[in-house]
Amino acid sequence: MKNARQKKLIELIEQNEIGTQEELALRLRDSGFDVTQATVSRDIRELGLTKVSGSNGNQKYIQINTGKGDLSDKYIRVLKDGFVSVDTAQNILVVKTVSGMAMAVAAAIDAMDFSEIVGSIAGDDTIMAAVRTTHDAKLLMEKIKAMIL
Repeated sequence: MKNARQKKLIELIEQNEIGTQEELALRLRDSGFDVTQATVSRDIRELGLTKVSGSNGNQKYIQINTGKGDLSDKYIRVLKDGFVSVDTAQNILVVKTVSGMAMAVAAAIDAMDFSEIVGSIAGDDTIMAAVRTTHDAKLLMEKIKAMIL
């Protein structure tokens, strides 16, 4: 039951801009899960969710924890160490890195298994990642920014 509920929670935040635990609980109940705000709070913590600015300027939940445990922390550290900036060009995510760090940062991003990324290439200080949609590119940019803060 817990796995199904958490899977549905992830699905809900990926498809909607949900910014409160109460709204998450309501949507989970509408989906057939009998949950309390305390249960949702625990799920948020266990799933590694965080809030970023949504397209409407309000806060929304996203998942930045990829479920790889301690390795995820190492990938985030590599990302933080090499990161300079991130931007989008339509459905292309462009990550600028410290000179010589693009390959390491690209490997860290690839290891995080972001479902939005179709593939990526890295040079000396720039990574270009093909992302499924322009919306996904913007969402992924917010995820990466949240990880480096």
